[in-house]
Amino acid sequence: MFVYCLFCRTQRARRIAELLESCGMHRAFSPRVVCRHRVQGQLVDRPYDLLPGYVFLFTEEEITDFSFLRRMEGVGRQVGRREDRYELTGADRTFAMQLYEADGLVGAMPLVHEGEEVRLLNPLFQNSHGVITEIDYRKQRARVEFTFDDERWITWVAVDELRL
Repeated sequence: MFVYCLFCRTQRARRIAELLESCGMHRAFSPRVVCRHRVQGQLVDRPYDLLPGYVFLFTEEEITDFSFLRRMEGVGRQVGRREDRYELTGADRTFAMQLYEADGLVGAMPLVHEGEEVRLLNPLFQNSHGVITEIDYRKQRARVEFTFDDERWITWVAVDELRL
């Protein structure tokens, strides 16, 4: 499978993903993450954009001509290196494939306490140098910093706490 990523106008990312799938692409999505909030004393899970403006594209055949993508309103650039024909490689590809396996939605993750260390059991953020920088036990969420497309990203992820 070939894995690509596009940077698009943030407001158009989900629509662009839908258009790509309707054009016959195997799978396209703008990844989302579930975050927990307190609303009137109750915990509520809500999905948010994990990487605003990014659309992941999975194809069975290599894309050699990206001109059809540039004609789509809101598409900015291909992520990746020219020498790799803009296909994702390394940690970015691993990250994309893990998102693909989760169907583009990062749900609540198990949080494990091992002595003084706290970590997420889900391997999604491991290859992208994910680090928990803060935990909000009241709202059952963790702030995670990770790297994608050579940029540092920060997101809040819903967590289910486990103790060891």
